[in-house]
Amino acid sequence: MNKIKILFYVIGILFGVFIFIYGGYDDSPGAQLLGGLIVIASIVGIIKRKKKTQNQT
Repeated sequence: MNKIKILFYVIGILFGVFIFIYGGYDDSPGAQLLGGLIVIASIVGIIKRKKKTQNQT
């Protein structure tokens, strides 16, 4: 279960990067902002999950 959630976070990072790049190509600052927020939220999620699993052992 833990590996599946990490996989979703990684997919979120990749999707956020895609939206950020596409927003730059389309000259859309809103899309770039959303892409950046998705990437940041995914990275924070991975860090929280790692800290949570380290504290349990």
